Formats: sequence, C-alpha cells, structure tokens
Amino acid sequence: MSPVTNQKWQNWAGNQQATPHRVVTPRTAGEVAEVVRSAAGDGLTVRMTGTGHSFTGAAVAEGVLLRPGGLTAVRSVDTASGLVTVEAGLALHALNRVLDDHGLALANMGDIQEQTVAGALQTATHGTGRDSAGLASQVAALELVLADGTVVTCSREERPDLFDAACAGVGALGVITAITWRAVPSFLLRAQEEPMKWDEVLARLDEFDTANEHFEFYWFPHTEGCLTKRNNRVEGHAEPLSRFKHWLDDQFLSNTVFGAVNRLTHRVPSTTRFVNGVSARALGARAYSDTSYKVFTSPRTVRFKEQEYAIPREELVPALRGLRALVARRDWRISFPIEVRTLPREDAWLSMAHGRHSAFIAVHVYHRDAHEDYFRGVEDIMTALDGRPHWGKLHTRDAAYLEKVYPRFGDFRALRDELDPDRRFANPYTKQVFGD
Repeated sequence: MSPVTNQKWQNWAGNQQATPHRVVTPRTAGEVAEVVRSAAGDGLTVRMTGTGHSFTGAAVAEGVLLRPGGLTAVRSVDTASGLVTVEAGLALHALNRVLDDHGLALANMGDIQEQTVAGALQTATHGTGRDSAGLASQVAALELVLADGTVVTCSREERPDLFDAACAGVGALGVITAITWRAVPSFLLRAQEEPMKWDEVLARLDEFDTANEHFEFYWFPHTEGCLTKRNNRVEGHAEPLSRFKHWLDDQFLSNTVFGAVNRLTHRVPSTTRFVNGVSARALGARAYSDTSYKVFTSPRTVRFKEQEYAIPREELVPALRGLRALVARRDWRISFPIEVRTLPREDAWLSMAHGRHSAFIAVHVYHRDAHEDYFRGVEDIMTALDGRPHWGKLHTRDAAYLEKVYPRFGDFRALRDELDPDRRFANPYTKQVFGD
C-alpha cells in the first residue's frame, strides 16, 4: 500500500482533472481506515475514485486519492436469499458475470456497466423501470469507513438513517468498502426497439409506461425522429442478436460511425441538422432476447459530456415540449440524441427519485464541444419543475437550491455534521452541493 505522489488523475470524459497529494491503493477495509487516520493526522482530505464515469467533480481528490483496484473481492454469495457481498472496487460488468454464474441478477440497471459498484451507487445510478428502481433500491447493507477511522456496517435494521443517507451519499459520509446487494433470480429480457415520430411517442407515453417493465426513448434534435426501447421479461431460451448484428449495430454503427459523425459535426457544426435527419431516417426496428444485463447495457466508446435531471413524472410531457421549443428557438447544433427514462419512487435520501415517481431527461454533447449554453438552457426548464440533478452529471445547482427539492436534505447535512465535522471527505464538488 505504498503511496504514490504527483500522479495526475482525470475522468473518462476528460473534463475533470486533479493531482492529489498522494495516491494509495488499499486492499482491505482496515487499510482504508489506516489511510483515513493518517490523512487526518496530516490535515488532508480523502476521496475514493471509481472508473471516472462521473462528469461532475464528485471523484476529484485534492488530498489523498484512494484507487479502488485493490478492493475487488467477492466476499459471499447466498443463492437462497439472493444476498451477494462484494467489495467497492469491483466493476459492474464483473458483478454481472458473478451473479449470472450463480443464477442471479440485478433487477434493474443503467445502460453501461463500466463503473465500480461503489461509484455507481454513490451517484445514484439508475436505469428505467415501471416496478424496479435504481441501484440504491437494490442494496441490503453497506460497509464503510467513517472519518474517525472506524469501520461500520449499516442496513435497514442496523443504523437505518446512515443506510438511507449513505446509499446515495456522494462519498460525503464515508468511504464505501463493501456492498451487499439484494439480487433476484436471473431472467431473460426481450428487447423491442422501434423508430417512431415525436408526436406518436408523446401521445403514447402513458401507454408505454404502463405496458412495459422498462421503457425509454431517444429523440434526435432538429428532427421528428425518436427511437423507442421496450424491455420485458420472457420465459424460454435466449434469442440474442447474431454476433455480426451485434457488431454492426452496437459496435460499428453506434460507436465507430457515431464517433466519426461527431468528429465531423465538431469540425463543421452546420452539418449537424442534416446528419441528424439522416440518422433519424436510418433508424431500424429490431427485437431480440438475452440475459438481462446484456439487454440493459451497451458499449459506449464515443466520449461525451452529460447533464441529467429528474422531474416529477406528471411534468414529463410539458418539459419535453418546452425543451423542443427551446432547441427550435436557439441556434444550437445538437448531435447527440436526448434520452428519456422513468423510475418509481426510492427511499434513499439523495436518490433523484426519492419520494416521487420520476422522469429523467438526459442531454449530451460530444466531449470536445462546448456545453455551457445548451446545458444552462435545459437546466432552466428542469429547475422550474423542481428538477433534481444527477450527482454524477454536469449541473450548476448548490445547497440553497437542493435543500428545496430534497425533503431529507437537511437530515443528510445534519448526519454529515455528526460523522464528519472536519470534512475529511470533502472536495470542491461536495462544498458546492452541500454548502461547506
């Protein structure tokens, strides 16, 4: 566990960088505790990074950066109860394979699986679902190191307030070292992807939400084109895409070609509307079934920056109409589709879906393109609807705003004052969103 100094860190998108005082790769919770106590003695802050998939500064470490690569063990798997305990640095794709090997699965997931389990959990990563909520709702217990160097566990039965706060705690309450997941028996999903026009999608949103376990859609700005995705459980044998079809659609077209398109629109922005029109017209329908995590997730190699807001589900159509009108008014060239998902209410205090059925609207730009004006305009629409920003995606909200939209925000800050009065786990981002 020898520390390294002057090692630069940056996130996946390249928009966040840091050169911490020292970098350490602990191998046990005890070693994490030792690092925290040592940092306290030196007056340094501590942050655990994941794989850098947050676009905000959530993982930026100014004092001591903890690398997660030494905490990847699978501690236990109980197939009868579905309880699976893994260490914080295990990647989601590795967790998915472990679960599948034991006939288990996560009930719901986001659309990538590259994050560490702790990094995904701490930023309240979610998918889309009618009945199944995000990652924070699939956790049975946490192990974490507090600011005084003690290692504690929490669950709904043991320290329940800490559990509900830390399940989406942005790393501000302690360093998560292990997570016990409440998995479900493995299942197949049938994916049905179909292009539709904007007006039809909005007219049928309630129908799609009610009729499908997992529904989402993408709108291609400057066009009428949308791509709808409906995922539902099926029995029987998997009927996956052929190897060639998977490569063609999900590797070549969605990544290689899409990357080339974004390099073109970055160099020649005036081509964006034409290119989006071609893309929307080229969309095709497809249907297949496969192991759940293979349907939930897709490879993403084209780098981008992202903003996402959760709003009350009943505000979704007005928000989308306002967003489309805004895009039409402004002289923007938006090459990335806009993603729309929904989620049932969650209990975690800082889940974006805490206490309310929520809709999520995510906007993206190519990582080399300016995002500020576009994201600010979208943010104005979302905050007028009491929107809650995703903790790992770009936004400008501060504690004064967030305390108005999170009912347990004050309780979270009070618990943080109790557990970390010296702000051992602070960084510029936590100061922005929590106020100190």
